[in-house]
Amino acid sequence: MKTAFVTGGTGFIGSRLIALLIARGVQVRALARSQAGLEKVKALGSTPVQGDVTDPGSMKAAMRGCDVVFHVASMYEIGLRYKKQMEKVNVDGVRNVIETALEVGVPKIVFTSTVGVFGDTKGQIADETFEHKGNFPTVYERTKWIAHYQVVLPFIKQGAPIILVMPSAVFCPNDHSTINDLMKLHLRGRLPVVPGKDTTFSHVYVDDVAEGHILAAENGRIGEAYVLAGTVLSLGEFIKLWSKVSGYPAPVLEIPSALVRIWWPLLALLERVLPMPAVLSGEAARVLGTTWIATSAKAQRELGYRFRPVEEGLKLTFDWLKNQYNQSQR
Repeated sequence: MKTAFVTGGTGFIGSRLIALLIARGVQVRALARSQAGLEKVKALGSTPVQGDVTDPGSMKAAMRGCDVVFHVASMYEIGLRYKKQMEKVNVDGVRNVIETALEVGVPKIVFTSTVGVFGDTKGQIADETFEHKGNFPTVYERTKWIAHYQVVLPFIKQGAPIILVMPSAVFCPNDHSTINDLMKLHLRGRLPVVPGKDTTFSHVYVDDVAEGHILAAENGRIGEAYVLAGTVLSLGEFIKLWSKVSGYPAPVLEIPSALVRIWWPLLALLERVLPMPAVLSGEAARVLGTTWIATSAKAQRELGYRFRPVEEGLKLTFDWLKNQYNQSQR
């Protein structure tokens, strides 16, 4: 792999992927929409490419001659008001990237899916053969499911050289997830309650997921999917580790998911008319009590994928967050 094209390079997975590729001596061309995004990917050492996954023409020239396309870009938001935008990026954007890569003859495409396409596994530790049947609590999961099963897999059946990677619940210092919002509240002493303590994820640090993408490109089999998971912990267990790592007190009250989920219809109604924060949205309430858990045994066996102890990743995350918080208080 000498030259790679990366979408989503301004995001937390994509930016780490670019950094790791550059460290390996790979020439990276990174797509970005805004001037700030172009400056960010350039600072990482890549060649910035102005464009958007919703505009196929903006990617074509930069993809030509690349050994691999990493399609990492997706829109992750909690809340129904983002539905149309997420469909445009997470479904139509995937189709645009793959069609453009095939048109210019890129020999390998690594597509970033998610274990979210498994939906609520109801306590079962899923692998790549797991099939979700039923509804999804969030638009993000639904749009990623459509992209995975109704866009990418049909392309593979037609002979497209695609490898899928499926990260689980990624955490890191500078993401914008609901979990990261809760971490910030924890550091400010404003998280007295753990809502949905039984909600369970496979927690994995961002650098391990970025490394998994590269391993998939190097060692993965065309047409295969690889789960990039980490340590399985309930939200209650995960937050207790925050206290251990950060040195800040743990929340004193834990609320079962069932007591919060009954309010999701009201929260969903309110967010249609009020600018509700993500942690108070109807979708956030619906996620409580679910399990997003999967095993990365296949990736470990075939790719050489490994993930670090969750405490190590949390220390890196909280050290960064505390530094940012202290700077903001000056």
